[in-house]
Amino acid sequence: MPRSTPTRLSFQRKVAAAFLLVVLAHQLFFGHEPGWTLGGFALAWAAALAIAAPAVRRRAALPALGAAALFGLVLVDDPSPLAWALFWTSVSSAALLTRVRFDDAARWAVRLAAYAVAAPFRLLGDALRLLRRGTGGGARTVIGTLALPVIGGAVFILLFAGANPLIGEAVGRLEPPSFWETVVRLVFWGAVLVTVWPSFRPYALRLPTVRVSGPLLPDPSVATLTLSLLTFNVIFAVENALDLLFLWSGAPLPGEVTLADYAHRGAYLLIVTALLAGAFVLVALRPGGPGARSPLVRRLVVLWIAQNLLLVASSARRTLDYVDAYQMTVLRLAALAWMALVAVGLVLVCWRMLRGRSAAWLLNANALAAALTLAGASVVDLEATAAAYNVRNAREGDRIDLCYLQQLGTSALIPLVELERRAGGPVLRDRVAYLREDALAQLRREQGDWRSWTWRGARRLAAAEAIVGPEKPRPPEPANGRACGGAPLPPPPPQVQPPARPLTAEARP
Repeated sequence: MPRSTPTRLSFQRKVAAAFLLVVLAHQLFFGHEPGWTLGGFALAWAAALAIAAPAVRRRAALPALGAAALFGLVLVDDPSPLAWALFWTSVSSAALLTRVRFDDAARWAVRLAAYAVAAPFRLLGDALRLLRRGTGGGARTVIGTLALPVIGGAVFILLFAGANPLIGEAVGRLEPPSFWETVVRLVFWGAVLVTVWPSFRPYALRLPTVRVSGPLLPDPSVATLTLSLLTFNVIFAVENALDLLFLWSGAPLPGEVTLADYAHRGAYLLIVTALLAGAFVLVALRPGGPGARSPLVRRLVVLWIAQNLLLVASSARRTLDYVDAYQMTVLRLAALAWMALVAVGLVLVCWRMLRGRSAAWLLNANALAAALTLAGASVVDLEATAAAYNVRNAREGDRIDLCYLQQLGTSALIPLVELERRAGGPVLRDRVAYLREDALAQLRREQGDWRSWTWRGARRLAAAEAIVGPEKPRPPEPANGRACGGAPLPPPPPQVQPPARPLTAEARP
């Protein structure tokens, strides 16, 4: 049966939108370092999806499409893999929500994974179906539609090239790409098409509904739960009492154990302990079970969750003490955010038990907390935050890790400017001035290219130039170059000449 005219026009709009996105991606990215262009492409993708697939403007998919637009703006401000992953998740969710309703985060993650894996096959299947149709929007119709404008346009360009020397010179400068460059272009176009096409023609994996008549595991008896929770509370009370006594109050430790050893050891193991505690509550105290109905068990669970929250706080305190000793890094910032997520998860587990919420509610609540944390991390410059923390908390006489500041690149520019103004000695001031000038030159190069320009980079460059003032001369380069962190390299050791060998009897004249 031939396809109806509205369906054929809808398909043609999607083909045209995907084609325009491929052309735009080639102009923005092929052979160039992406900057704001990644966000511009993301916004164009979301707009093309809204125009070519009106179903995403419905109530179910509209929040996901709005989230995609917001992450597109984040990519304009400062492109990052995390922001791009969140944008792809949002725009793909908007496409999928036109086919299937959202149920819970775990099943939705499975659908997104299947959506990503099936993307090349979706494109290939649509291409084969298009070629098999002889008429009515098939291959011959497409070729017939494109033949006249392409051939006619080429003829007119050749005629104008002969009649107008400016056009002729421009055409003469065009060089056909080499074979391998053509292959690379085709691969690039195919990768972009495979990425964007499934959003116009989404395939939603239909997951079977699993109905469980009873609990997956037998419920422990109330006596078992009571004894277990009493034991766990006593053990956790000992650990928390030691942390309150030595970690939080700063009391002297017995024996040869130092406060640094106590504070820097076991921060992540304590988080594993809290996660195991949350898993125990999930498995052993399901809503409606005998344990959840017992007032004593419920009170013991609340007490144990409170002790776990204190344990997480002690883990964060240990990490902050470690930061005081060895400075802040992006990984340590991420560890603190992870600890906060663990604490939120424990509270949600306790709330689920007390209010009788479902497993899907708990899963979605934790997924929402994780999504908000990741969204915040995509907006905040964690590298600049770590650099600013280290410079702000560097006291007189402390050694700041200039090598790490150099690794952070342009994100550390403003902290380096502030550190240069505070540097006490000429050696430190020379090293910081070298790093500051290096980061400033790199940022100017990036902002000078319209493709690699970013909104955040423009704000950072304007702030740095406002503080630095007129352009300062670059610090003189040491004779032997510079090492990590701008430290001058020492001169190479002198070469020792081997002693002359005495002449032997055979070699004497």
